[in-house]
Amino acid sequence: MVVCDAESGAVVREARAAHPDGTEIDPAHWWSALQSALGRLMVGVEAVAVAGQQHGMVTLDSRGDVVRPALLWNDTRSAPDARDLVEEAGGREAWARATGSVPVASFTVTKLRWLARQEPDAAARVASVVLPHDWLTWRLRGGGPGVDGVECTTDRGDASGTGYWSPAEGGYRDDLLELAFGRRLVVPRVAGPAEVVGRTSRGAAVAAGTGDNMAAALGLDAGPGDVVVSLGTSGTVMAVADAPTADDSGLVAGFADATGRYLPLVCTLNAARVLTAAATMLGTDLDGLDRLALAADPGAGGLVLLPYLDGERTPDLPDATGTLLGLTRATMTPENLARAAVEGMLCGLADGLDALRRLGVEVRRVLMVGGASASAAVRIVAPDVLGAPVVVPAPGEYVALGAARQAAWALSREAAPPTWASANDAAVGLPGSSSGVREQYATARDLVH
Repeated sequence: MVVCDAESGAVVREARAAHPDGTEIDPAHWWSALQSALGRLMVGVEAVAVAGQQHGMVTLDSRGDVVRPALLWNDTRSAPDARDLVEEAGGREAWARATGSVPVASFTVTKLRWLARQEPDAAARVASVVLPHDWLTWRLRGGGPGVDGVECTTDRGDASGTGYWSPAEGGYRDDLLELAFGRRLVVPRVAGPAEVVGRTSRGAAVAAGTGDNMAAALGLDAGPGDVVVSLGTSGTVMAVADAPTADDSGLVAGFADATGRYLPLVCTLNAARVLTAAATMLGTDLDGLDRLALAADPGAGGLVLLPYLDGERTPDLPDATGTLLGLTRATMTPENLARAAVEGMLCGLADGLDALRRLGVEVRRVLMVGGASASAAVRIVAPDVLGAPVVVPAPGEYVALGAARQAAWALSREAAPPTWASANDAAVGLPGSSSGVREQYATARDLVH
């Protein structure tokens, strides 16, 4: 969490508070962590916004009590429900036309179907469904169990990841929500990008908030031609667009952004953790993994890692596992395995970049962020594998910075977000030859699929 100067964007204070990891969580942990951090930050703050992880399912009863722990984006147990819903609603093309995306297990709509099917008693108590950032924004504005008169709001960016809101139409698809859950539910009002939706108990304005990917794009001030590649726990490839997209292959999610535009996005479940897992396997740390990877030739002698260590979202393989192909006595070296881990992680994201290009998205440069962007091997390999110039913005909490920029925008009442000084970009390379890395990865991927 950061506090920024509304005029310049300079970070004045920051704080963090931990909450449990996993694929489901009691939202009370989020509220406790938020209160802990805000207690050290809110002096003099005039406006606040929340950016939270996309897709999560927070179910509330008629009093506003949480019905069951929230299912998070990385919970894949609803994968069969996603397949059923795609078929029931007329197939991939119909879903892409309706919502801009073909739902996979990450999407809220699939989790609702899972809840209705697997936990009918809990489902019967559900009166409304909200997203993580919606719930926290509601609580900041005084909402809570048994509290009347505080409506729940969301924004178009986060709403676009539910699977029952249409970026192209700018409204909910109640028919798809009812198809998934079996009946209508109360859903948050979609606020405008710069709207003040309420006040905290201390009088600070509360902005609409947004999803984490939308906030990151806003924090980076990404514009046309900029593609953000984020190498965190998950991997994302996203670009700001002026028109909605609809990809019936399911590779690209046609999201909205936090400014009134659109954010076509590809997400993989496996990014930075591929490197940490490979380092652990090799008995080294991340610096050691870098040294090993850079000691190997491009292409790792033909060794390919398909890095589906936690299943995969793109491609839609929720039950997949990681696969090493091309093992021979010559390729079975620590150096080649380290190189294959770096290349495999990046090739999965390069497939996402190609999917954006096929939709006509301009790729002028890649802004590479996230923990794994600090890796020397990643920085050297990325331009060739991604096929675009790569720059690495200065380290920063870009999701939090995007939320702060949205709050400053709501405070200003201007037509566009405030112009803040951009972070210094470090150019890390221009694309050269990928030395067949993409080709051998594609061959291995197609064998497994």
